[in-house]
Amino acid sequence: MNVENLRKKIPALGRMVYGRPLVYLDNAATSQKPEEVLDMQDSMSRFSNGNIHRAMHILSTESTSAYEKARERVRAFINAKSDREIIFTSGTTASINLVAESFSRAFVKEGDKIIISEAEHHSNIVPWQLACEKYGAELLVAEIGDDGRIKMEQMEKMLGEKDVRLVSICHISNVLGIVNPVKEIIAAAHGHGVPVMLDGAQGIVHGKVDVQDLDCDFYAFSGHKIYAPTGTGILYGKESFLEKMPPYMGGGDMVGTVTFKKTTYAELPMKFEAGTSNFIGQSCWTPALDFADSLYEDKELSEEIKRTEKSIIEFIFGELSGMEGVRVLGGTSASGDKIPLFSISADGVHPSDLAQIMDKMGVALRSGMMCSEPLLSKFGLTAVLRASFLPYNTFEEAEAFVRSFKKAVGMLR
Repeated sequence: MNVENLRKKIPALGRMVYGRPLVYLDNAATSQKPEEVLDMQDSMSRFSNGNIHRAMHILSTESTSAYEKARERVRAFINAKSDREIIFTSGTTASINLVAESFSRAFVKEGDKIIISEAEHHSNIVPWQLACEKYGAELLVAEIGDDGRIKMEQMEKMLGEKDVRLVSICHISNVLGIVNPVKEIIAAAHGHGVPVMLDGAQGIVHGKVDVQDLDCDFYAFSGHKIYAPTGTGILYGKESFLEKMPPYMGGGDMVGTVTFKKTTYAELPMKFEAGTSNFIGQSCWTPALDFADSLYEDKELSEEIKRTEKSIIEFIFGELSGMEGVRVLGGTSASGDKIPLFSISADGVHPSDLAQIMDKMGVALRSGMMCSEPLLSKFGLTAVLRASFLPYNTFEEAEAFVRSFKKAVGMLR
């Protein structure tokens, strides 16, 4: 009943589509929002729509207060040392691009090396390619095995190479659903004096993230993955690095003084927040993270979620592994480092055709290359069907997914 009560707070989950209850399983792309977030977004748009940091009137005062309160809420949520380490961005992609440019300008020179892995989203590949091209660095790619796990021996060998400047790696793969051994990777990298950035787009929503415990140097994530509005994002960075990195963009709010001869920059975190932010969306981090925290603070609910997720993983692997010509990427359910996210291929059937038919059965899924073309190519695929679950999903929805998948495959073969 706890999860059912949780679902009542999220209007979209109560929809009927094509005469059927909606089964929303595209959560890795974007989460659905609880009433508290929607209410704050609406209330600020209606009554407190005043540009932040720029005026003395009441609307600006209210919105500035909500904006900075949200920054502190994010700091507490990920256990950063200071709110100076919390930079508001438009999302994970913007956060990674910020580091790729500003870190490289400060620390990367010709002949240096950046390490990523084969399991990365395009947003953690392309920015580093651009940076390497611009600054003359080399991009090294750590391999993953057939089970989707990073080959740690090779990773450690790469870290031992001369002039490695940074490792940038996903916390959890958006295709494989595998939780990478990031704490081990960070410790190994730091042993060679190499800082680490984590793409936390999936990691932030599937368990508590403590950046001090991880000891990562940068952590990037998006609001819309964790119940906040779209166009909101966070870059956490250790203050020691952020202080030495130049601004990513120039404009209003990131300056100290401006003359035609020279400009000085604002203190952290404003140095990296040029222009008018999505201040209404960013302010909604507070109710979004309150909602996220409630999933773990209620022990009964937390245990129910853990049991349900484990059951979903075992059930879907069990049902689909026995189907002829069906492949589920990311190892087995027994591995223990898997979230309830499943990328699936079926011989002779295009994933987009499956997704379209299953949509008419009320099941919302993602199909395509998942913005991870190199990873799919490694497995000999050009597209997959992805089902991704969050704590508000139920075991009954997993059953509905399997039923509709089997029916759709039968119709198309």
